[in-house]
Amino acid sequence: MQRAEAAGVEVVEYTDPLCPWAWGSEPVFRELRAALAGRVRWRRAYCVLFDDDDDPPPDPAAETAWYARYIEDVVAHTGAPRARRLSRVAASSWPSSLAAKAAERQGGEVAERVVRRLRESVFVLGEPADTVALALSAVRGVPGLDHERLASDVASTTVREAVLADRAEARQPVAEVLSVRGGSPHPGAAKETAEGGYRYALPTLLVRSPAGLRVVPGWRPYEEYAAAFEELSPGLLTVPARPAPSEALARYRSLTGPEAAVLSDGPWPPRDAVRVETGNGPLWLHPDEAAVHPARDLGTPATP
Repeated sequence: MQRAEAAGVEVVEYTDPLCPWAWGSEPVFRELRAALAGRVRWRRAYCVLFDDDDDPPPDPAAETAWYARYIEDVVAHTGAPRARRLSRVAASSWPSSLAAKAAERQGGEVAERVVRRLRESVFVLGEPADTVALALSAVRGVPGLDHERLASDVASTTVREAVLADRAEARQPVAEVLSVRGGSPHPGAAKETAEGGYRYALPTLLVRSPAGLRVVPGWRPYEEYAAAFEELSPGLLTVPARPAPSEALARYRSLTGPEAAVLSDGPWPPRDAVRVETGNGPLWLHPDEAAVHPARDLGTPATP
């Protein structure tokens, strides 16, 4: 297998744990990561979608109702679950971004599962992880996670500076995304900022290699990402065999319907899957995940 340093390919995912388009892109990104496993360096740069200095809404209830409708519009395109009820618009992305960045210090697998839980806090539970306490609570029980260390790292200057660097990087978009055309409902043209500059739309994937750079912004099908990798490094992508449903659920621990369709092969759901109802379809949890997940009180075993 070609090693990441030999391929010389870096993937930068500009994202936010609380972004609905990023949540809807999880099936494609999970499929991509499986096809690229061990052959690229993939890192996340946290944009901080909801910033600390944003003005509070004059009418929080009206703002929440508007944003809930916006999420409904997004998931109508992506097929991702949404919460039955959204308690509020996130006050800040900083706590979840800090938790996600701090989790990287404990390894890639732990970081993946932490980001997943943070996304599920808003799009499954309807309670965005927008305080440090809520972010730490949302990820409690993640396998392999040293929760005490995470709490310490979240409060550290080092992790905060890393997120600040991500935020700054996300506000220096490449020229290719300043004007974007395409048939996607979210084509991903860069967004204007309050400071008069631009930031990447979320999510945006930037692919760098010795052969050049490609950028795939917004919500896109798998084929557009695959084409970018093929142009820069032919043959880099593999097509791994899809595992049986029970194996896929054991690997990922949490799967939506769209994810199960592209990440597993066979009748869905597995017999031991735990079904969590959302506002537009189920989230499926491995029983071990269901035992420690914040949604555990909402889950029911799948019908054999």
